[in-house]
Amino acid sequence: MKISYNWLQDYLHLDADAQETAGILTQIGLEVENIETIETIPGSLQGLVVGRVVSCSKHPNADKLNLTTVDIGGPELLSIVCGAPNVAANQKVVVAPAGTTLFGGEAPFTIKKAKIRGEISEGMICAEDEIGTGKEHAGIIVLPEESVPGTPVSELYEIETDTVFEIGLTPNRIDGASHIGAARDLHAALSLEQNISLEIPDVQNFKADNHYLEIGVEIKEPEGCLRYSGVTLTDITVGDSPDWLQNRLRSIGLTPINNIVDITNYVLHETGQPLHAFNADEIKGNTVIVKTLPEGTPFATLDEVTHKLSDQDLMICNREEGMCIAGVFGGYQSGITGSTTNVFLESACFNPVWIRRTSKRHLLNTDSSFRFERGTDPNGTIYALKRAALLICEIAGGKISSEIIDYYPKKIEPYPVFLQWNNLDRLIGVKIDHETVKQILQALDIQVIKEQSTGLQLAVPTYRVDVQREADVIEEILRIYGYNNIGYQQELHATLTHTPHPDPHYLENMIAEQLVGQGLHEMMANSLTKASYYEGNYASVPSGETVTLFNPLSSDLNAMRQTLLFGGLETVAFNLNHQNSNLQLFEFGNTYRLKPDSNPARAGSYHEERCLSLLLTGQPGPDHWKKNNAPYDLFSMKAIIELILKRLGIQQERLTWAAATNAWLINGTTVTLGKTPLLTYGEVAPKISEKFDITQPVYFAELKWDLLVSKSSGSVTYHEIPKYPVVRRDLALIVDQSVSFSEIRQLAFQVEKKLLKEISLFDLFESEKIGKGKKSMAITFILQDPRQTLKDKLIDKTMNNLIRAFEQKIGAVLRSG
Repeated sequence: MKISYNWLQDYLHLDADAQETAGILTQIGLEVENIETIETIPGSLQGLVVGRVVSCSKHPNADKLNLTTVDIGGPELLSIVCGAPNVAANQKVVVAPAGTTLFGGEAPFTIKKAKIRGEISEGMICAEDEIGTGKEHAGIIVLPEESVPGTPVSELYEIETDTVFEIGLTPNRIDGASHIGAARDLHAALSLEQNISLEIPDVQNFKADNHYLEIGVEIKEPEGCLRYSGVTLTDITVGDSPDWLQNRLRSIGLTPINNIVDITNYVLHETGQPLHAFNADEIKGNTVIVKTLPEGTPFATLDEVTHKLSDQDLMICNREEGMCIAGVFGGYQSGITGSTTNVFLESACFNPVWIRRTSKRHLLNTDSSFRFERGTDPNGTIYALKRAALLICEIAGGKISSEIIDYYPKKIEPYPVFLQWNNLDRLIGVKIDHETVKQILQALDIQVIKEQSTGLQLAVPTYRVDVQREADVIEEILRIYGYNNIGYQQELHATLTHTPHPDPHYLENMIAEQLVGQGLHEMMANSLTKASYYEGNYASVPSGETVTLFNPLSSDLNAMRQTLLFGGLETVAFNLNHQNSNLQLFEFGNTYRLKPDSNPARAGSYHEERCLSLLLTGQPGPDHWKKNNAPYDLFSMKAIIELILKRLGIQQERLTWAAATNAWLINGTTVTLGKTPLLTYGEVAPKISEKFDITQPVYFAELKWDLLVSKSSGSVTYHEIPKYPVVRRDLALIVDQSVSFSEIRQLAFQVEKKLLKEISLFDLFESEKIGKGKKSMAITFILQDPRQTLKDKLIDKTMNNLIRAFEQKIGAVLRSG
């Protein structure tokens, strides 16, 4: 947001210069991020002088050029080649002699003495656009006859130099989003040390000149429109604004349009109250109706772009059609043009939630929506309306042709707050004199209703929309009192903290580094997502447990995620659309659920859980002639998971790997510890990935990180490499089709905990020759004793124990031959 130093001087007579003022603004919470010195006319017309065209004749070598001699008040005449069609002898013109720098174009350029088609040119006779005073380029500027040659052109124009502050306005300081708002805060801070007055423009002279044009107002959406005020003006003349008004707008980066629009923009940046001017002749039925229109209704805005409206967009309409997207953007049809003579002026207070939704829905960010989204003063609409109406009468010659129409069914009163002295001292950390506190409150327009021994009963003005609690009032007092005035204590207070073991943050960083080392990339998706993702009656994420937002920005961000899957798939789809088809991703993130049969309005009704997701798709790297680059599969995912579990110190023999019944996944597997599920992984079902336009296989795993941390030993024990050799034995077992390798693995480690080090499946064979519904699994067992060399007798005994367990527990038969 930009604030003009000169503009501030209209309300405060500041002794402080621009740099000092910037420091004060920053100290009181309006942080100045940049200071820029600007000129209403770039370059301030330096070097330009008044000239008189003494002679003008055709250029002998160019049909469209003229040879002129010009008197600029010096001892000699200048020879200037000029291409303007309107140049003539005895004209008074603007001359840029050789060496003058012009700033009217995209970049400054310096006039040089040169030959043009064989003739010497010692300067330039200028047009408006060349010196920055306008946009006209059809001909040169012809000055009044009384202009004296040699007079600096800067003396003929009102050139103003100004300092502009770029303020990083925080969302809670919308009361400072105007020049009067900034002046109020400066006045509050400066009034503690000096006698300074705040001069707000007077509107007492406002009155209706006649009642020639009465416009009715109907509010059909009172939830979206808290207050609506309006007035009509007739017999106006649309034209250029006076220089002072144009300079004010240019100083803050706005381009003047016409006097009516410029006045509404001026009052917006003066008071913080957005206004809108309608061509009253386009208000069909002489009635303004605030309502919504049917879904999909087309509406053309002032920039001639047609938008498809939502049935949740608040609209300003007439009897037949929409005229304006309320609080956001005006309509093309009802806008002010050069032929407009009658105006309906609107000043309203709209529901911030309604305006923010519409602004984000249509990607329309305007000065008006910026303020309405954060909350405007419902009790400030009338002042701004009167201020603008009086300016229109003054500048555009209009007449006020109606009384003010004011819809305000539920008046918003100043916010009652009780300030306790002990809380003030406790939160600030020092004791501020009570009289100083009351002086600050008075300067902030916070009224003291009643004074008690324990504190003050206050009434906070409604323009301070974010000051509604005791802590807010204390913050206001502190920023005006000055953070720099709070001294340092000589004592140092410290709190001893106990780091949990295992430390979740340490483990998270450790696993993240491990995954990055394996070639995965960390991603971060939005916690907000679409509620529609959970409307498929998925048992693992019931739609009834979705945490939905009361005031979502859009339907794409209207719920909190229950799983990391959909954010991951959005990322995969984005990368695939950008021709990045090989992806290895992981994400640490929180998931959120509403507890079953819970009241969303009650604390404790929600469950938040941290998870780790893994996503694989494509292949580990680009194709290479010397490398067999097989695509990712379930075993690629399983390998990454096993390394994570191993690094966390979770013993895999304690885990159960079983088929998962998950509607999102095919060939899904759930890993449990006892009866506690730790993670699920599998291939994303095509019916899910197709919703994201993903056609290649995607493998997904979601690990319950909080549970993994609680089950982790927090450390990994390292042993020296055993001195004694390992022994390998292979078995071919015929088992039922339903028996998984994980069951065999788990059973083997239950039977032999000391000598069995590894077990792996190296062959799988299925044939009717071994029996219907049967399969043969060839398994390698690695045995080792760290204390001695294994002897055949012990090896045979161990293998017999394993075979016996396989036969009794899973019905395995030892295959021979």
